[in-house]
Amino acid sequence: MGLLSRKVTCNSHGQDSSYFLGWQEYEKNPYHEVNNPQGIIQMGLAENQLSFDLPESWLAKNADAAGFKRDGQSIFKELALFQDYHGLPAFKKALVDFMAEIRGNKVTFDPNHIVLTAGATSANETLMFCLAEQGDAFLLPRPYYPGFDRDLKWRTGVEIVPIQCTSSNHFQITAPALEEAYQQAQRKNLRVKGVLVTNPSNPLGTTMRRDELDLLINFITDKEIHLISDEIYSGTVFSSPGFVSIMEVLKDRCLEQTPVWERVHIVYSLSKDLGLPGFRVGAIYSNDPIVVAAATKMSSFGLVSSQTQYLLSAMLSDKKFTKEYMAKNHKRLQKQQSKLVSGLAKAGIGCLESNAGLFCWVDMRHLLSSNTFEAEMELWKRIVYDVNLNISPGSSFHCSEPGWFRVCFANISEETLKLAMQRLKSFVDSVAINNQSHQELKNSRKKFRTKWVFRLSFQSFHDREQDER
Repeated sequence: MGLLSRKVTCNSHGQDSSYFLGWQEYEKNPYHEVNNPQGIIQMGLAENQLSFDLPESWLAKNADAAGFKRDGQSIFKELALFQDYHGLPAFKKALVDFMAEIRGNKVTFDPNHIVLTAGATSANETLMFCLAEQGDAFLLPRPYYPGFDRDLKWRTGVEIVPIQCTSSNHFQITAPALEEAYQQAQRKNLRVKGVLVTNPSNPLGTTMRRDELDLLINFITDKEIHLISDEIYSGTVFSSPGFVSIMEVLKDRCLEQTPVWERVHIVYSLSKDLGLPGFRVGAIYSNDPIVVAAATKMSSFGLVSSQTQYLLSAMLSDKKFTKEYMAKNHKRLQKQQSKLVSGLAKAGIGCLESNAGLFCWVDMRHLLSSNTFEAEMELWKRIVYDVNLNISPGSSFHCSEPGWFRVCFANISEETLKLAMQRLKSFVDSVAINNQSHQELKNSRKKFRTKWVFRLSFQSFHDREQDER
């Protein structure tokens, strides 16, 4: 082992989290409606599989783009040869226009300020390398995406300090919580370099309120630190309140000529909004030219292929397609989310009110045997192994309260979702029956002990009375 690096032999990747372990169990026994109807249903994967027919239909109608042709002529060789790591200008223009469309064109983005990366994972890690040194810290509101332990920390050496958010105010960020996290980092001798938030939130499925965004801007201005807004779910907002990008807040407050303008950075991806995680398309948007230049150089370690850029530049440039896709996708997400919420309610389970994302933040605290994370893991294992549903426990998202779970709804069909809810309801009903039987047994034992104590007391009194006689 002495011949290998410490990075290879350390266990800080986070792959042993229950978040990823659930995936492994699913892969051993995946549900299939015909081949394996008793298998595990995957509800721990935040993928959007509800609208694949729309890009597939577009591809069928646009043979040139799908066949790497321009005006009927093959450009395969042009795309196959070496490309500059700055990316294809046509794709960068199409991508920033799509980002603006998602935000209702309330803000625009300069293609010269965008850096292409192999997914949001690469984008977040690249920003860590650009903004922080090993041993520096970023503040993240909990609960947060488990992959951040890998993306932000594993190779960079950056530390995460959680911002405490609780169910008492629907897990919203508060000024005292921000300040306490900052002070906690200082007590640990960690230099805080910034705050990272996901908006819309993963795992909450909610958009951040305007006052929360203003609070963050004020905080990073006061502390002279960075803010990263991970907005990869911005195109999944299916009901009010609408999505407000951090860039919109900056412009509304006329902060373009202030130092904070260059300390706010956006991460984006097409993995969630277009349902294309396998295409590995991510991006960093920054108003700091030094960050853009450095991140562009670093992007050579994780480029987006020229073929992918060419195909998607044609697709995203088709405004008729993007408008139709966003409208239909929102309706489908809302419908599927409503079915999940309704199915949970029938099982006596509630969840945080949400308006975005591909999942719900589900409250199963009443099903815990005790208010502990050990009880949460016991419940999770029963749901995975007995109910055959893979959902993600809140502890894997660093939630401070036991009993919350993230349940995904967009990666399965309506029929599979219905089956999952039937399984869950049967499980909850069985728990209720077992609890009732257990309580009845306790009550009967209590009554028996009471009668036994009474008999003993009566016998003792009778014996004393006989002695006195």
